[in-house]
Amino acid sequence: MGIFDFISKEKKESLDKGLEKSSKNIFSKLGKAIAGKSKVDDQVLDELEEILITADVGVTTTIKIIERIEKRVAKDKYLNTSELNNILREEIAGLLEENHTSDVSGFEISADKRPYVILVVGVNGVGKTTTIGKLAAQYKQLGKKVILGAADTFRAAAVDQLKIWGKRVEVPVVSHGMYSDPSAVAYDAVKQGVDQQVDVVLVDTAGRLHTKINLMNELSKIKRVMQKFIPDAPHEILLVLDGSTGQNAFIQAQEFTKATDVTALAITKLDGTAKGGVVIGISDQFKIPVKYIGVGEQVGDLQPFNNREFVESLFKQ
Repeated sequence: MGIFDFISKEKKESLDKGLEKSSKNIFSKLGKAIAGKSKVDDQVLDELEEILITADVGVTTTIKIIERIEKRVAKDKYLNTSELNNILREEIAGLLEENHTSDVSGFEISADKRPYVILVVGVNGVGKTTTIGKLAAQYKQLGKKVILGAADTFRAAAVDQLKIWGKRVEVPVVSHGMYSDPSAVAYDAVKQGVDQQVDVVLVDTAGRLHTKINLMNELSKIKRVMQKFIPDAPHEILLVLDGSTGQNAFIQAQEFTKATDVTALAITKLDGTAKGGVVIGISDQFKIPVKYIGVGEQVGDLQPFNNREFVESLFKQ
């Protein structure tokens, strides 16, 4: 899905509503920062820097944005404060585009990769299992045949929750039960995917193992057994992050990118926070495409990320 592709009215309304808290938070502060001012000066930029940092854009990324706006000010000599909103949109959308967020294709999968294997990682509580269920539902709506692998065997709730999602969306779930070998579950899920000629295999994994080394070893083992059936599996390693945790999401991203080769991000629970700027910061700092964002409870509220639409909604007055 390209950055200028059409997005349905319903999806756009869901996105606007999901980012409403973040948008109001930014604009209430921005309004105060530029009150009584006619041009963008150092004081306005200092205020803007603080606004972006408190929106959890992150210090490093905020400085990049401010520097880009400073260049615009220097080039145009006189920049009206009424133009600041549009400039912010343009510079942030440009930054996201540079970080290849427009290169991902949402629910589209390569025709020559069947089954397309997605390994889903993330700590407990970020909405990982729910994200898998929503992905399965949307793939099925697109006519894809899907299998789920319940390889988060360290938490009974995770296995049970995935089974509930499987029943809800009528998708089979491969499960060996709690405390079974996660790699054995992944092995069987991929094997069944190959045998039954499914389109997508989604494999859940443990949210936390005692150390980073244990996590790395476990994920490496899972990948090795998958490759017995499909040499280039998994085709995607999707890291799920909870957007409402702000800076903690940065730490989680840091740990998982060290432990495995994360290729895409899903950032959830953005509807419950005023800190939607975390999407911008994480994309910029880790240079990993944001593929999905969660902006509500409904299945369709897990949306393919579109950087232009995201920026328009985030900076919607």
